[in-house]
Amino acid sequence: MKNFLDENFLLETKTAERLYHEYAKDMPIIDYHNHLPPDQILNNINFKNLTHAWLAGDHYKWRAMRTNGVNEKYCTGEESDYAKFEKWAETVPYTMRNPLYHWTHLELQRYFGIDKILNADTAKGIYDEASEKLQTPDYNVQGLLGMMKVETVCTTDDPLDSLVHHKEYADRTEAGVNMYPAFRPDKFILIENPAFASYIYRLGDIVGFEIKDFESLMKALRSRANFFNANGCRISDHGLEQIYAADFTEEGASKALKKVLAKEAISKEEELEFKSAVLHSLGVMYSELGWVQQFHVGALRNNNLRAMRELGPDTGWDSIGDFAQAQAMSKFLGKLDEYNQLSKTIIYNLNPADNYLIGTMIGNFNDGSVAGKVQFGSGWWFLDQKQGMEDQMNILSNVGLISRFVGMLTDSRSFLSFPRHEYFRRILCNLFGNDIENGELPNDIEWIGKLVQDISYNNTKNYFGF
Repeated sequence: MKNFLDENFLLETKTAERLYHEYAKDMPIIDYHNHLPPDQILNNINFKNLTHAWLAGDHYKWRAMRTNGVNEKYCTGEESDYAKFEKWAETVPYTMRNPLYHWTHLELQRYFGIDKILNADTAKGIYDEASEKLQTPDYNVQGLLGMMKVETVCTTDDPLDSLVHHKEYADRTEAGVNMYPAFRPDKFILIENPAFASYIYRLGDIVGFEIKDFESLMKALRSRANFFNANGCRISDHGLEQIYAADFTEEGASKALKKVLAKEAISKEEELEFKSAVLHSLGVMYSELGWVQQFHVGALRNNNLRAMRELGPDTGWDSIGDFAQAQAMSKFLGKLDEYNQLSKTIIYNLNPADNYLIGTMIGNFNDGSVAGKVQFGSGWWFLDQKQGMEDQMNILSNVGLISRFVGMLTDSRSFLSFPRHEYFRRILCNLFGNDIENGELPNDIEWIGKLVQDISYNNTKNYFGF
């Protein structure tokens, strides 16, 4: 029987152990999609305590705590920092077989050298030890990133953002990790949002001209994209239920926009036409800029209306959706590809029922111009756990080339989340190691070790050009 979370955690064979320890373990990290606050990287802050570093903004933990019967005041409410941590510590033993149990103890080990099991009895000692370390210079943001060999992070940024933190950070010669913005324009696509018109007016104020039709909207978004590009952005990102690819005309999109700005209702058909027009035009723009476009599809968001009203979005009330994906995705990618306007693309899938769909869809548009041009992204959100990662990698192996995969990202708001890359790498090495020992792959450690390093880091660096 193996010990919990020992050096060979998740590695079932000697070959897997060798692949991880000799090839994957020490590779740097490029985290090309996350939600880290740029101001905290710029100011290289120290967190006040473990609650601030670990629980603030972490809807994964809040969701588990609520399920365990913990009152909201200990999640997003006004209880003291230690009271919140104590409730998390009481919840942790009940998270066994949830990835939170692994992540929690990996993070305690990797950042703080704490190998105790977190529970109600150990909570105070762990909280005090970790919080004390977090106050020292070695545990500022740059220190935390350095511990995990993080080389580059790409934050997720609103087109309305001034990027003031990115600009100031780029000017600092002593800066450690590279930080680049990523362009997230969904609020200018989702025309049904009650706040949509206010976003349009704010965008107009920033670009200095009135947005009154589809042409002026795209001119404004291109202005912001050029600004982002000048400040190091090379990636866009979309978090959509599904890809929009209805037939459209600019006139039709303008009509819908004008109606909404005049506070008139639009039909579902007009809504879809507008969304499709904007998304396609953005795709063309990304190609012209040479950016990578990312699509996170399949989330059904804000299911609990009472919680949405009281707490707002991104507080832990989302789930997997069952949206039809294939036809619109094919049409969207195909229309861009037809005129050689399809940029490098990563599609992340949240519904495991669609894994083979996405795995085969990407092969339709990998045209030989770039290795792995269209990617099936790593398991994310509810699928960034052992089974979800294995399923994604096995399906990609079966219908594509896992050897060209750009690997893992955290998609996290926490600076303590980077052991998820280790978690991914261990699972990756275990898959290859098992195949070698089962005789399904040759015992060519040097070549397969290279593939492991490529998936862990090299493919990402080459794909994005960081």
